[in-house]
Amino acid sequence: MSNLELYELEGCPYCAKVKDKLADLDLDYESHMVPSSHDERTEVEDVSGQTGVPVLVDPEHDVDGMSESDDIVAYLDETYGDAAA
Repeated sequence: MSNLELYELEGCPYCAKVKDKLADLDLDYESHMVPSSHDERTEVEDVSGQTGVPVLVDPEHDVDGMSESDDIVAYLDETYGDAAA
């Protein structure tokens, strides 16, 4: 059981890429939908220091606000994929 959290925006293709990887790896996560306006994204800004999404939080591995979809996908593969087994 993981404690993954994903800050995302509906319709965001970068968020979809991360969600696809989470599904491929059969990982449970808590979704936090952020407002479409960057000015209203205080929750994700508090976590990551920026207002862009996606942002991943993985407290089990001391990840407290990873951004950039490609970085998140690579991290998930390395940490939870076949290479981690």
